[in-house]
Formats: sequence, structure tokens, C-alpha cells
Amino acid sequence: MPSAPPDTDDPIDFRVHVVAESIRLFAEQGYESTTVEQIAAAAGISRRTFFRQFGAKEDVIFADHESLLELVAAHLSDGPEADPYESVCTAAELVFLHFRDSRMMAVRRLRIVQGVPALRDRELVTTYRYQRLFEDHLRARLPEESPAQLIGYAAAITSAHNYLLRAMIRGDENATLEHLRDELRQLRRTFTRREVDAGADAVSVITHPAGMSPEEIGHRVVEQLRAQRRDRGQ
Repeated sequence: MPSAPPDTDDPIDFRVHVVAESIRLFAEQGYESTTVEQIAAAAGISRRTFFRQFGAKEDVIFADHESLLELVAAHLSDGPEADPYESVCTAAELVFLHFRDSRMMAVRRLRIVQGVPALRDRELVTTYRYQRLFEDHLRARLPEESPAQLIGYAAAITSAHNYLLRAMIRGDENATLEHLRDELRQLRRTFTRREVDAGADAVSVITHPAGMSPEEIGHRVVEQLRAQRRDRGQ
């Protein structure tokens, strides 16, 4: 049954509504069998509005990310006095909160994406766009720091976030916002520490096989940090 779009000027609410309707149809009818006309009708918008706002069927399933990316960019640009390392962490939390609050839609999307190779590729590209925002922010605000260090920090934050985000979507009760904050805080301490206390273990460089997913890399990062904390009796 067609549903009316939300009566709001919030672009995120509008996009989430259309994304949710498209995902519902993909789940019920199959991705290949669902047409743009059906999505537009189900979302209560015209075909012309659909193409103007979303472009194509393969774009709509990730359309809420476009508004999220804008939200993250705006968050990172707020207040030049803010700690750039902390701003990246709180930006990652914004993304986690969005998907926590729309978890069932995220569950359906994950199932659909896993079955369509082209959508899996698009998901990887979308994930990297968040990481690139973090990298650009850090390099602009901290020009005196090593670019490799800043890029490594952005990658670690993104990977840890994605690992816990996937765990939350899959129903892991331990994958909470508080857990995410704890892991991001530890990453921040690791990357921003200028001196290693006497007797403390050096920070290890984590290597991984080519082709390993961001979620698997994030899992390795989290496990390594936990091991270091246990060894130091924290």
C-alpha cells in the first residue's frame, strides 16, 4: 500500500522514508524484480521526484547515507576550537545512532545487499566516503601531524565503528553506543599518545591479508587493544 512521505522538511526523514519503502519492496519482490515506478508509488512520490532526488534504483538503497554524510561534514566543520580527534569520534557516533534508531531497516538492507554483488561494491564505496571525510578533516586541522598517522587514525576509527555497527545490526547486545565510545576512546589514546610510559608495551602495527574486509580489520584492531589493556592490568 502506498504511504505518504513524512510531513517534514528534514531531508534525512524524507530519504529514510523512501529508502525504507524501497527496501521493503526489494525484500518482498526481489531487487531485480522491483521497478522505479513501484518504489515511487509505494513512497507516495512521483516518478519525476524519484529521479530528481535519487537518480536510479541502485542509488536509492543507500540514499539516507547522502544526508548522513552531509550531517557528518557539518558536524566536523563546527567549532575550530574543537579537538579534531574527538570530533571524528563523535561524528562516528552520529552514524551509529542513526542506524541504531532505524535498526530493522538496516537489517533488511544488509540481507538485500549481501545477495547483490553490485550493491556490496556500492556499500564499500559508501563506507570509504565516511573515512575520507575523517581524513580530510584531520589533515586540514592538523597540518603539522604525519599524514600517515592521521590516515591510520581515520581508518582505525572507521573500521572499529563498522565492526560494532554490523554487530549491532545482527543483534549483538554488547554492540552498544557505550561500547563504541569506549573503543573509540581507546583508539584516540593510542594514536594521540606522544610518549610511552616506562614498562608499557609499544603500540603494535596490525597487518592483515589483502582482501580482508573493513569489519574484519576493525575486529583485529579492537582485539589488539583489548589485549594491550589486559597486559597492562587496565
